[in-house]
Amino acid sequence: MAFELDESQALHLWHSAAMMQVLDNVPDLTLRQTAILLTIYLERPPHTVRGLAAKLNVTKPVITRALDTMGIMKLVTRKRDPRDRRNVIIQRTVEGSLYLEKLAEIIAGSAAELQQ
Repeated sequence: MAFELDESQALHLWHSAAMMQVLDNVPDLTLRQTAILLTIYLERPPHTVRGLAAKLNVTKPVITRALDTMGIMKLVTRKRDPRDRRNVIIQRTVEGSLYLEKLAEIIAGSAAELQQ
C-alpha cells in the first residue's frame, strides 16, 4: 500500500519515529551510523570500509569509528577479506537485523498514525 506525503507529513513521520525510538530506549545511532547500517542491510554485499567510505563520501576513519560503535552494539561484525587481506568485509548480524526490523515497525506504526 503506497501513499504520498507532503513535506510536513514527512517531517512528522520522521519526528514520530525518532521519538518512539527514544521513548522505547532503543540504542541511539547517529544519522551517519543509521545510513551506514541501512546500506549494509539493504544493499547487496560485500561491503568494505573502503566501499562504504566512497559511497558516503567520507574518509575510511569515519566509517571505522561508526563500525566500532555498531560492533560494540553487535549490529555488525567485521572480518578480513581472505582474497585481499587489506580489505575488511562488514557482515550483518542477527542483532542488527532485529534492530532494523524494530525500526521498520516503528516507522510503519508512525506512518499508520499519519493515515488516520
